[in-house]
Amino acid sequence: MFKETKPAGGQAPQTKRRNTVIVEIDPENIDYEKLAFCAEVVKQGGLVCFPTETVYGLGANAFDPAAVDAIFEAKGRPHDNPLIVHIDGYGMLDLVAAGNPDEMDKLERLGNKFWPGPLTVIVTRDSAVPDSVSCGLPSVGIRMPESLIARELIRLAGVPIAAPSANLSGRPSPSTARHVIQDLFGRVDVIISGGDARVGVESTVLDVTGPVPTILRPGAVTLADVESVLGSGDLPDWRIPAAEGEKPKSPGMKYTHYSPDADVTVFDGDRAAVRNRIARETFSLKEGKCGVLTTDGGESFYKENAREGTVVLSLGNRDDMLSLTHNLFSRLREFDALGVTAVFAEAVPATGIGNAVMNRLYRAAGGKVINC
Repeated sequence: MFKETKPAGGQAPQTKRRNTVIVEIDPENIDYEKLAFCAEVVKQGGLVCFPTETVYGLGANAFDPAAVDAIFEAKGRPHDNPLIVHIDGYGMLDLVAAGNPDEMDKLERLGNKFWPGPLTVIVTRDSAVPDSVSCGLPSVGIRMPESLIARELIRLAGVPIAAPSANLSGRPSPSTARHVIQDLFGRVDVIISGGDARVGVESTVLDVTGPVPTILRPGAVTLADVESVLGSGDLPDWRIPAAEGEKPKSPGMKYTHYSPDADVTVFDGDRAAVRNRIARETFSLKEGKCGVLTTDGGESFYKENAREGTVVLSLGNRDDMLSLTHNLFSRLREFDALGVTAVFAEAVPATGIGNAVMNRLYRAAGGKVINC
């Protein structure tokens, strides 16, 4: 019924060793006996990694402070980086949200449009939510995932599940169970293998606690989507990190994130100029193995113009931005598997869903962007 395997590789900081069980569940034909086992682990204070449409999550009972602390330990996650609380339906909303009428009205209107789906809404939290979930902030991010495995896991557990992405802190987020196994085998109790993530990057995080709904982390739900429901919205410059000593209200705001072992540099500007510059840069790398992250059509250019031996991977079709988000983290991890030490990445237009792609690339590069 269940199987235990060894991790595919990767180094992790020391933490409590757990006997990880891998549970395979077909998202098209859910085995409820297996899922009930996973839910019981959550009830008992354990850590369960589960698929969602965005990325895989590392989950625990949101009302159990010790279990929540174990999430931070398993990931090596800083304790001032808040978690998102996942619910299975509106019946759980009152357990975690205590927003004023304006906040809750906005949340309901957004939920009617985008839930279940890749949108997290930040509202004032209920006192039942431990401080450790929101890192002491008065607010909490709430999401109803699209994945039926995720929602049914929450329903069977009977409690909201607090869950960041199921990767070691700072690593590319996991869009497949294999990625989770690479990072967290031996650090969690259960890994549910339930297919690949459809979107591939984390949810949009929207703060409705202020006068203007504000996107704190871009994702598949765009500013235009938010404005179509609420009539207004804002997307501040996500390249500006949270101030020193300031607690971020959303994951993904303060630290270098999503980074492969390879050093990443992003090149922005006219596409032809970018490709010519990257091709030249491949010849300047004195040591190590070079990789190029491009989009469809770029492979042939680099095959002809880049240094021999350069690893070239495509994110997908620029006319289909969801293909880029779907592939992004897998490509970054693939560079590591191929022994690449330096990645030169083409920027894509930072509009609509392109904001989500560029936000992740920017943070994977630690802000290293060369304008061409």
